[in-house]
Amino acid sequence: MSFEMKPEIKTVLEKIEFVDRYKVLSEQFRGNPNDINDRLEDYDIEMVNEIFKDLGYDVAFDSKEKFFKVGVVDNSPNYMIWFNIILEYGMTDFIWVVYHNNEVRLGSPWSVYSRLLIDPRERIKKPVYQSYRELAEILKEAFLMYDDLKGELINLYNEQ
Repeated sequence: MSFEMKPEIKTVLEKIEFVDRYKVLSEQFRGNPNDINDRLEDYDIEMVNEIFKDLGYDVAFDSKEKFFKVGVVDNSPNYMIWFNIILEYGMTDFIWVVYHNNEVRLGSPWSVYSRLLIDPRERIKKPVYQSYRELAEILKEAFLMYDDLKGELINLYNEQ
């Protein structure tokens, strides 16, 4: 890969066991790779918003870029943290975005983080959902991981 992960990001991702948790999520929701009809390709934005609401998160949908943006945390002048979620073709694509002191510290899809942490050749597949129930389960775990990342980074950045 052409870039390296920022040291504090790497430390936090290892601490929250990101790779192991992402692998489990991917395996649990892998779908049938030979059957594209084995996915909920089109989704109703209102139903997805209801899932976010049930999980306790407010979201904004960017209709131009077609992603959900969750939780800009900017209660400090030195950091901002948020979570972008792309739901496309029955797959989930997650992107955590972190700014610290007006510098991007993180902002790529989860698949990039895992390759930087383990092996550039290893690919963890995006979780696939066949129903809104499965999407809710995937999002629930993704939010637990996001909350862990956010908590660790806020503690770290507040110490600096």
